[in-house]
Amino acid sequence: MAAIPPVCDFGWPAVDATLRGVDGKMHSIFDQAGPNGLVVAFICNHCPYVKAVIGRIVRDAEDLKAEGIGFVAINSNDAEAYPEDSFANMKLFAAAHGFGFPYLYDEDQATARAYGAACTPDFFGFNNELTLQYRGRLDASRKEAGASDLRRDLFEAMKQVARTGNGPKDQIASVGCSIKWKESA
Repeated sequence: MAAIPPVCDFGWPAVDATLRGVDGKMHSIFDQAGPNGLVVAFICNHCPYVKAVIGRIVRDAEDLKAEGIGFVAINSNDAEAYPEDSFANMKLFAAAHGFGFPYLYDEDQATARAYGAACTPDFFGFNNELTLQYRGRLDASRKEAGASDLRRDLFEAMKQVARTGNGPKDQIASVGCSIKWKESA
């Protein structure tokens, strides 16, 4: 089922966590920040919205490095209920798509809860003070990748954040599959 996250809560402080990456190492979210900011993306392996744009996510993460913006992706889905989102499959997904950024496993879902992540993909763009300046879509793609000339909403917003410290006032929310929460005990 499609989910839409809330609008940007400007100034909300990023939350740090140390999570296992597909490289087998532990990574702090804050350690991924560049000198001008950080994007924290909640994604997964099985979501058709993510699959439609994963190449664009990888491209934008790489292009944002030149703007001094770091990037990290986190999978928080319940892998027992959704085996395609398992840690082993995360490794395969990252390798198949040439991730140039850490892909972290939020097994207990505490990080997704701390961020209020709603869907995959869900993008949180922070400035160099690690306060939220963007919570919007990658571009106008949905379950199918849109035209190659779509406006790069995340990329353009984060370029603005890199230059000014502030995100655009007008933002269009991302749309994607809801986070697959574990059953409560």
